[in-house]
Amino acid sequence: MDLFDFVRENKKDRESPLAARMRPVTIDEVVGQEHILSKDKLLYRAIKYDRLSSVIFYGPPGTGKTTLARVIAATTQGAFEQINATCAGKKDMEEIVAKARDNMGMYGKKTILFIDEIHRFNKGQQDYLLPFVEDGTVILVGATTENPYFEVNPALISRSMIFELKPLSQDNIRTLLKRCIADGNKGLGMYDALIDEDALDFLSEMAAGDARAALNALELAVISTDRGEDGKIRISLDTASECIQKKVLRYDKAGDNHYDTISAFIKSMRGTDPDAAVYYLARMLEAGESVDFIARRIMICASEDVSNADPNALAVAVNAATAVHMLGMPEARIVLAQAAIYVACAPKSNSSIMAVDRALELVRNDGSPQIPSFLKDAHYKGAAKLGRGTGYKYPHDFKNNYVEQEYLPQVHRGRTFLELSDNGYEARLKRHLENIKGELSDQ
Repeated sequence: MDLFDFVRENKKDRESPLAARMRPVTIDEVVGQEHILSKDKLLYRAIKYDRLSSVIFYGPPGTGKTTLARVIAATTQGAFEQINATCAGKKDMEEIVAKARDNMGMYGKKTILFIDEIHRFNKGQQDYLLPFVEDGTVILVGATTENPYFEVNPALISRSMIFELKPLSQDNIRTLLKRCIADGNKGLGMYDALIDEDALDFLSEMAAGDARAALNALELAVISTDRGEDGKIRISLDTASECIQKKVLRYDKAGDNHYDTISAFIKSMRGTDPDAAVYYLARMLEAGESVDFIARRIMICASEDVSNADPNALAVAVNAATAVHMLGMPEARIVLAQAAIYVACAPKSNSSIMAVDRALELVRNDGSPQIPSFLKDAHYKGAAKLGRGTGYKYPHDFKNNYVEQEYLPQVHRGRTFLELSDNGYEARLKRHLENIKGELSDQ
């Protein structure tokens, strides 16, 4: 490298985004992903001691997939090749495979191939890699934001270990931000910047587990803020909010506003006001509330406040919770809105919660009276001698699959817990019960 190459490389490094400059070089510098990178974990040991087999890293943007690939590149004694599936083709892979064969045959040197966005390769491109991964010509390191079990060929998955990277915790991102402020070599230390604690908390939270978003916002805040009279750059909460393009909302997840907002959300659904429900949903989403938490509240409301007036409401809510968990933000907002609107618009009944609470109140005080003998289990030898199951009337042997018999303990004969409403599907259930019981009384 001559002087001009050296200058160009250094200029390129200085002008690279902060997130790129601050990428760790060693495995011990990586922040987060403790579930796979703690010192007692397989992946940590494999990277540390250069004994890696083919792996696929799967997780949301900004969680460290490319970072781990760079760490592997810096750690391995083998050759390291990198391509991006969005722009690479079969010819690129053929060239790398040819190099890998030479490395192995001539020098006994392994080749690690990092494929970013591996899910972008079509089936044929993925199939091409298969024999070379299988015979060890290349060690595959794939990275994808999509679930590999859906997007990567099963044969390739079976020859690779899958490691899921999770969104970084708020503490993880806070650690990275403080490291960047202090680092005078690759970070922002030369700017002599200070960041207020509330701004640090805000960036850590609003990044939603994406380290790249947090570091980009911090870099923009530092280079776009004028120095104060003391010569220092001070990053305030307002500056942080502008740079990450998130409005500061009065919403403390551990405080009253959190509970007030979720309460208003639930009461809006219960009160059949879909517009208000969507408004409070938007407030929670914009403030960074957990989408899983919101989904759970919709499920509860679907059962507690809609109940059997529309049994589909719970199915919609449960499916939404599953979809939200698989999708994450920003797409999860659409699923949550659909579920909240359905529950808000559905006919309402609190019959289920009222019935179970009435029964619970009785059970806590009734001393557990004997279950009628004809209802007890009779599927064992000697049950008949004890009178178990004797006298039980099998409902399917009777008209309308119903026969009158007392199922409650003797001391509770005639008690009722369920009061069906006249709303939605419950009205149909109510008429059905009245009809089949009415026919008996008419006989």
